[in-house]
Amino acid sequence: MRLSKITYLLILFFVSSSLFSKKLKEGYYRGVLTLNEENNIELPFTFEVKYKGKKPTITIRNADERIVVDEITIKGDSVNFKMPVFDTEFKTVFVGDNLEGLWINNYKTTKNKIKFKATYGQSNRFPFVPGKANPYFEGRWETTFSPNTKDSSKAIGIFHHEEQTDYMSATFLTETGDYRYLEGMKVVNKLYLSCFDGSHAFLFIAEHKDDIFTGTFYSGASWQEPWTAKLNDKFKLAKAEEITFVKDKDSKINFSFPDLNKKTVSLNDKKFENKPVIIQVMGSWCPNCMDESAYLAGVYKQHKNEGLEIIALAFEKTNDFEKAKNQLLRLKKKFNMDYDILVTQQTGKEKAGEVLSALNKITAFPTTIFLNKKHQIVKIHTGFSGPATGKEYEDFKQSTESFIKQLLKE
Repeated sequence: MRLSKITYLLILFFVSSSLFSKKLKEGYYRGVLTLNEENNIELPFTFEVKYKGKKPTITIRNADERIVVDEITIKGDSVNFKMPVFDTEFKTVFVGDNLEGLWINNYKTTKNKIKFKATYGQSNRFPFVPGKANPYFEGRWETTFSPNTKDSSKAIGIFHHEEQTDYMSATFLTETGDYRYLEGMKVVNKLYLSCFDGSHAFLFIAEHKDDIFTGTFYSGASWQEPWTAKLNDKFKLAKAEEITFVKDKDSKINFSFPDLNKKTVSLNDKKFENKPVIIQVMGSWCPNCMDESAYLAGVYKQHKNEGLEIIALAFEKTNDFEKAKNQLLRLKKKFNMDYDILVTQQTGKEKAGEVLSALNKITAFPTTIFLNKKHQIVKIHTGFSGPATGKEYEDFKQSTESFIKQLLKE
């Protein structure tokens, strides 16, 4: 009997070891999403694994951005991790010290899985050796996506050489927001940029010839379009305050939706009486909304005791209240959002326009509506240029802070 118990314990030990002994190695990894297997189009990004005690964390790097992933499950040969804020996840297995598997975008029902591989011990995003320092691509570039088509749109590319090397950071400003943190490099006369933040999976490849960039922009595995750019620091986009406007200057807006506790909230509630209100038209799935939420959380903390109120109207990717609530709670927790978040149980810009029918249209998430103490609409800001835009973000913060102080005094 004694021998059988020992044998049983030994068997249990070896079975347990085989199931649970795998461990992510600490250090740097180069991750690759295969956007187009046939044409070998790969989107690279880098991340670092560290341990806090026995618990691993993954930190994804995009230029100055650091995204900490701590929802990690390791069982046997499987390593699964869920992105913070966004409803996307990786399901992988160990292959030696490396990982192979899929990135799954749960917002989509088709083409929502992309092959993924991460190689341990590699920290270079793109597999090129930088040349001599030559900051030739530095500056602001007038950009056209899908040129000469009905879907053509304009942007401003902001390219910056890191410490005067061929390594680069960048973003694109558009009239509906920015492309957040892009990282890459100049290789002779070519430009390579990428970003992965859990929602955006962006890859830009272009060739510079005769003072013009010509290239392709890939967004995930389901979208690609041509783009061109020319150096032009005088080019400007439409002003963010002039895109969406009130159809009738005397019109007011009102709505009534449940908050995350299913309590119905309306602008007519006593809580908002005689207070300036910022209405954030947003969704937890939206990276620009994430950046704005982080900003507004700080604004509310600073000014709530002076009477400022903020209401987020959430247009999620689902009409299911509980699913929407769970995603919004992740966003709320991430950025300590203490202001009201209402679940509209509606999706898309068209529905947002119907809810806010006093406005001519909603063209972007986020759209931010500023109300004075009488709840008259005094400003509407379309899109959000986040911290990746540098000076644009700092200018926006300064002007918004000044405007909020004015609303509180009136």
